[in-house]
Amino acid sequence: MSGADFQALSVLLILAGGVVVVLLTISFLRRHRLVQYLTLATLAAALAALGAAAGVIPRSVTPLVVMDGYALYFSALLVGAALVTVLLSYRYLDGCDDDPEEYYLLLLAATAGAVTLAGASHFASLLLGLEILSVSLYVLIAYPRSGHPPLEAALKYLILSGAASTTMLFGMALIYAATGTLAFAPPGAAAGDLYLTAGLVMLMAGAGFKLSLVPFHMWTPDVYQGAPAPVSGYLASVSKAAMFAVLLRYLLDSGALADPALHSVLLVLAVLSMIVGNLLALRQHYIKRIFAYSAIAHLGYLLIPLVALGQSDPDLAVEASLVYLGAYVVMTLAAFGVVTVLSAGAGTADADALDHYEGLFWRRPGVACVLTLVLLSLAGIPLTLGFIAKFYLFAAGVSAATWLLLIALVAGSGIGLYYYLRIVFVMTRDVSAQPAPGPGVAVSGRVTLGVLAALLLVFGIYPAPLITLVRQALQSWSG
Repeated sequence: MSGADFQALSVLLILAGGVVVVLLTISFLRRHRLVQYLTLATLAAALAALGAAAGVIPRSVTPLVVMDGYALYFSALLVGAALVTVLLSYRYLDGCDDDPEEYYLLLLAATAGAVTLAGASHFASLLLGLEILSVSLYVLIAYPRSGHPPLEAALKYLILSGAASTTMLFGMALIYAATGTLAFAPPGAAAGDLYLTAGLVMLMAGAGFKLSLVPFHMWTPDVYQGAPAPVSGYLASVSKAAMFAVLLRYLLDSGALADPALHSVLLVLAVLSMIVGNLLALRQHYIKRIFAYSAIAHLGYLLIPLVALGQSDPDLAVEASLVYLGAYVVMTLAAFGVVTVLSAGAGTADADALDHYEGLFWRRPGVACVLTLVLLSLAGIPLTLGFIAKFYLFAAGVSAATWLLLIALVAGSGIGLYYYLRIVFVMTRDVSAQPAPGPGVAVSGRVTLGVLAALLLVFGIYPAPLITLVRQALQSWSG
């Protein structure tokens, strides 16, 4: 490989090097704060390396990986989300009985797997990145080992995720049988070929599990509730964004959306996810389960541009996908970040029940304001980033005349408004006698939540910088 190839892969190389450094540090010296600083330095260096990589893109580094504006956009999103997770995790993990240092090692490895997915252009790199991400998540969900809910959640995710990966792998084999290549390239077989159609449907079934789409969603609320709060936020944001990034690239590069069977599958998954996700959220009394079902609905919304890709201007659909996914990651990190800072820490129950949030406006007004802003953004209320993102989806749907999906979007958003405002109502109850859950919010937690809230508000009022960033990323996309 040339020097330019190494420069293009600098983000991945820094993350891999960080894994080695953290591993060696843990082997000789167990210091929670030191390991956290090393992890933060690695992630900050990876973000800084994006500038160097931008100077040599688009570039195919072997047939397995392509680094272009699309890959760098998602790399920035994924590494930034990992950085937020690390900042929120220190106080949460500090003082737990288990050694917390391996947590950061696994987080770096999972992020490296997610970045690999963002640049994957071949089924081999897709499978490699997916398994690095998934195996790391199996263990992250089980932190700490002393708690029963994390272990149960990890076991559920392990079994079902393994089944989903197997389904995807068999789908890849069928696609290879039909096309003769494992690269994300236009198929040699015509759309409608039996092997190709069966392979695409199996691939979408496996991806549907990773994205928590109905009817592959049943694991989501249990795993989100059982996992530690910062891991739930990481799982809901980074794993979903990485999986969607590689799926979108494959569908566009391969021309698979020309297959009417796949188009119909996407349509059904989108409608079911939007309606079922929101309806099931109405029955929940735990905030992590509410966010889990909300995530199912939001991933259903995100399928609207995929359905629209084959029927309208693809540029608008792809742009809508990237804007909405960026907004979704920020909203999800902020939502679970609030749960994290209000929780007592690893080894104890998270601040999950709605009772924990009664009177929060009177006890913790700053945190309550951040959570209110997040909920309004998730509902798509104007002057928030969530509104801009949903407006983009609506524009992409109108451009493609996907009226059924637009009806489901409006209906789902209306249902979602009820359970989001229900949480706001709970926070406004005057229960001043009730003590605040957990210890005080650490400075790093307050600053991190403040930055996330500012992003939701600033880009909601003035979204031009985000839109410009997305368009620049797509201009240097090799696809």
